[in-house]
Parts: sequence; C-alpha cells; structure tokens
Amino acid sequence: MLRALLICIAILFSAPAAFSQTLQEVLQANSGAVSSPSRGTVDSLIEALSANPPPGVPEFLEQWRDRNVWMRESDGMFFYAVEQGDGLVLTDIDTGAEQTIDDDAGFDQLRPNAGVRRVVGSALVQFLLSDPDIGRREAALTSISRDPSADQLAPLRASIEDEPDTDILARKVQLERQLTAQFGDTAAERIEAIEYLSGDLSVEVRGVLSQILNARQGVAPELPQDTNVARILEPGEDMTIDEAYALLVDADLAPSTVSPGDIKTALTERIEDGQVNGIPVATLNTDAARIAAYQSLVDAGEAAPFITPEERAAAAAAHVFYVSYTEPNSDITAAAEEAERAIAVRLGVGQATDLTLDALSLASIYFLAAIGLAITFGVMGVINMAHGEFIMMGAYTGYVVQLFIPDYTLSIIVALPLAFAVTFGAGVAMERLVIRWLYHRPLETLLATFGISIALQQLAKNIFGTQARPLTSPDWLAGAWVLNDVVQISYIRIAIFVLALIFLALILFILKRTRLGLEVRAVTQNPGMAASMGINPDRINMLTFGLGSGIAGIAGVAIGLYAKVTSEMGSDYIVQSFMTVVVGGVGNVWGTLAGASLIGFTQKGIEWFNPSNTLAAQTFMILFVILFIQFRPKGIVALKGRAAGD
Repeated sequence: MLRALLICIAILFSAPAAFSQTLQEVLQANSGAVSSPSRGTVDSLIEALSANPPPGVPEFLEQWRDRNVWMRESDGMFFYAVEQGDGLVLTDIDTGAEQTIDDDAGFDQLRPNAGVRRVVGSALVQFLLSDPDIGRREAALTSISRDPSADQLAPLRASIEDEPDTDILARKVQLERQLTAQFGDTAAERIEAIEYLSGDLSVEVRGVLSQILNARQGVAPELPQDTNVARILEPGEDMTIDEAYALLVDADLAPSTVSPGDIKTALTERIEDGQVNGIPVATLNTDAARIAAYQSLVDAGEAAPFITPEERAAAAAAHVFYVSYTEPNSDITAAAEEAERAIAVRLGVGQATDLTLDALSLASIYFLAAIGLAITFGVMGVINMAHGEFIMMGAYTGYVVQLFIPDYTLSIIVALPLAFAVTFGAGVAMERLVIRWLYHRPLETLLATFGISIALQQLAKNIFGTQARPLTSPDWLAGAWVLNDVVQISYIRIAIFVLALIFLALILFILKRTRLGLEVRAVTQNPGMAASMGINPDRINMLTFGLGSGIAGIAGVAIGLYAKVTSEMGSDYIVQSFMTVVVGGVGNVWGTLAGASLIGFTQKGIEWFNPSNTLAAQTFMILFVILFIQFRPKGIVALKGRAAGD
C-alpha cells in the first residue's frame, strides 16, 4: 500500500497541478490522522496530500517528523511553532506569517511515534527528489543511498526525466541502477542493471553486489532442490570434521558431543558420600579416570554417550554441507559474480595505477631534494650535511613572500626565483667561508657542514619559532585529480612532478648547452686537465655549489606546498637525498633521476605491504640501499672521470 502511495506522490509531484485546496484545508480534512497519527492512519494522510498536492507539503512533512507542528485546541488549526520561554513563535502553514504568544496554554505539540516518523521520512525523501532546491535533492539521494528500499525505486525513476542538474542526474541514474539491481521487478531487469554496474568501482556498487551475493552456510541430508548453491563444502578439506559435526549439532541433525567440561559437570552433580557411582572422588585425578567414571554413568543410562571420532566422521559423510545464496535466482547471482570479477580486475589495475602515481610523486620529491646535492657532491666531492637546511631556507622564503603577497599564485611565482637567489647566495657564502678550506678533507667537511646545519636550524627556530608555518598553495592546486574511487592524485603532487621534469630539462640544458655546463663537466671528469685548459676550478666549484644550493631552495618551495614547513624539515629529506645520489650515481643527473625513481618506487612498494607503518618502510629502504651498493658501489649510472683524475 505504502509503495503505491509513494509512487503516486512522485508522479503527481513532478507534474503541474492546479491546487484546489490549501495545505491547511487538507490537514483539517484529515485532522485526526495529523493530531493522533498511527501506522494505520499515516498512509491515508499521505494519500490525501498526494492526491492534489498543495504547496508546502515537503516542509510540513519535515516539521511534522521533527515534532515542530502544534495544534490550537480552540479551532483545531495547525501551526509550525518554536518554543520561546513560556510562549510560542507560531508560523502559519500556508502563508508563513509569524506571531508570538506569551503562553502556550491551549496549544498541543504533535508527537508522532518512531514508526510514523519512519514512514513520513520515507515519503519526504520522495518529495525532495524533485524539490527546486538542489541541496534538498542531494540530501534525498544521500538518504536513499544510506537506506535503500524497494519502494524508493519508482519515485526515483520518475524524478530522473526532469532533473536539470547534470551531476545530480548522473547520481540519480547511478542510484537507480543500484536499486534496480537489488529490487527490480524482473530478473532480466536486475541482470541488465548489474551488467551496467560492472564498470563502476565505487564502494556503493561493491556493497550492492555484496548484498546480492550474500550467502549462508547450510547442511542437510540431501542438497535442497530450490537452493541457489554457491559451492559444496567437503568435510576434512574445506572444514575440519569437528567443525562439520558442530554444524550438524546446531541443525539438530546429530547429538551433542561430550566435552571435558560436560564430563566434569556430570561427575560433580553425582557426588554422594565422596563417591561417583561407587568410584571414590580421590581417584578421579586423571583424564582417563574421569572418562572411565563418566562411561559408567553412560552405561547406567545417567549421562549422554560419547560420540567417537569415527561416528562424527560417519555423520559428516552422511550429510551435504553447502554455501547458498540468499538470492534465489541463479542467473542474477551469476551476473553479480561476473560483475564482481570484472570490478576486481579493474580494482587491481586501479590500485596498481594509484600506487604508480604515488611512487612517481614520491620520486619527484626525492629528485628535487637530491638534484642540488648530486651536483655539488659530484663536482666537488663535498659531503654537505647542511643541504637539507637549504631546502628549509627555500620553504621559509616562500612563507615570508606570502606574508607580503596575499595572492597565492603570484606569491609562488615570486617565491621560486627569490628562493633560488637566497639559497644561491647562502651556498656561495658557505663555499667561500668554509668549504673551500676543507677540500680533500671529507671528515672535517662532514663535521663542519653538520655543525652549520644545526646552527641554521637554531637560527630558523629563533626567527620563526618551533611551530609549523603554512605555505599555502593556490586554489587551482587544491583538490585532486580523480579518475575513479581508487585512482586519484593531488594537484600539488602533479605540480611537483611537472616541476621536477622542468628542472631535469633545465639542468640538462645548462650542463649540455652552456659554457658553464661545459666547464662543470670538465672539472667533474678531470679537474687537473680542466685547469690546464684555462678553467678556474675554484670559480666552478663556487658557482656549482651555489647552483646546487639554489636548486635546493626551489625544491624547498615545492616541498613546502606539500609538507609542513618547520626548522627540522630539511632533516626529513637529507637521508633520502644522500641515498638517491649514492644509488643513482654520484654527480650524474640521469643517475639522480634513476636513483629517485628506484627509491620512490621501492619505498611505495614496501609501504603497500605494510601501509600502517611508514617508519618500517623507511628502515627497510635503508637496508635495501645498503645491499644495493654492495653489488653496485658506483650506483646505477656510474660517473666516469673523477676516479681516474683522483
């Protein structure tokens, strides 16, 4: 009955109507059903409201469900009301006019019970499917998706044709297919809907298929004729004999077995004068003695007999154990199984694609963080432990720029070259003041740069404090690129990937197409021969160190958009940067790219096996790098020249 009423509601609500009665008049004609509703009277009221629906029916159903409708006792008129002190603020149901009364005497609040509210809520959803307010339509669809039922299908279909919003329309069509798959009138209709859903990876669709393929375990002397069997279970293979016999006991197809607890209870209940059936209690201190005493009770007919393993196996072999679908139509479950398999394949491909995108993103971050270190380490052989602090300086430069330029797009455009300039200058100053005096002294260089990194961290804490500072991305970088419910990647990560490609091309251009690049490569391959050809190695070392530091500054801006900006952020990337350089090959751009890719993909692969523990993934990553350099100590792309020069 209710289903027919709801269908009528949706069809009539979507059609133009000339209202012959106001909402108040309809309610007055059904006053008893409104003031004293029950599951029996609410259907008649909804039928009256849908016969020629006046304006305001959805709002009335909402207010009635939420117990905001009051009745004036003197004339039986209904109002929306809000309590205000001892009085009420009344709203006319038809006109919306408000009036305030100081005393609520003479007014009764209508309080429909939970069953009536459920019926009203279901009817309300149908009305809201065609409500002019898009927010109400979205809320109705959300309500249906949370608690789908067969009586929602026809009204949902009726609301699709006149839906003006394309996004809402797509959602309605998808939800209609889900409801049809579950509650369609014919098997062919349901199978068609299931096949349509086989290309959807959403959680909702997988839930629908799971409901259709819901199964239960059963046992019987023979396989029931009208059962949609999913599979037959073999005792001893798919389950143990004891588990199979327990199912027989639960189905009242076999007597219960006797457990040690049952034996103890039976013996305890029959203790008389320190004996159990003539056996002294003091002798029942072993399992064998207790079993023998219990057997004497069985022989006397005072206890349930033992079920031997042979008897349990024979009972299991005499019955059929199976798993059956709750859906009786085998064609429907076969279509659902096929759809589930198709979704599983697409899901696997999607997860692999998502993992690949995450790995590319992580590799891009490592490449940006390590490329400057690769240049300085490769050309000069300097172990710069302060490289991470140049990344930190670049990130803080971006933060300061945003303090003065509130336009986030413009601030990023300004911050990138400014971060390069700041960290380039800091790198040149560090090379001139410290590094140049420590060439060919790796231990002293490591200690000196480590001390500089600590000093720079403390300086950042003194200036910016210890709390993380925001480096806000522009609005066009907000959100994520979503392919489906499985594959998505944030626009910030895409931007970092693009930035990494730009830097790769730029650095290759500098090294391959400019005089500075020619001199850098000459010094890298053989500094002595380069000096004899008129190249100043000190100048090249200074510029190269500054270039590597400047690139780290730009990387800091990019990483700051993705990660937190703190004084310790550089230490989060220094280890990965060195691993990237060592694995890829010292001083080689392509090697750095290869190293970043290998580490990024390997780390994401390790995280895939244990996604809840990223720290363990990083630990295994370090162990992998240690093993890798045992077999390839010069990295993936070994540098040629410096070793010969040295």
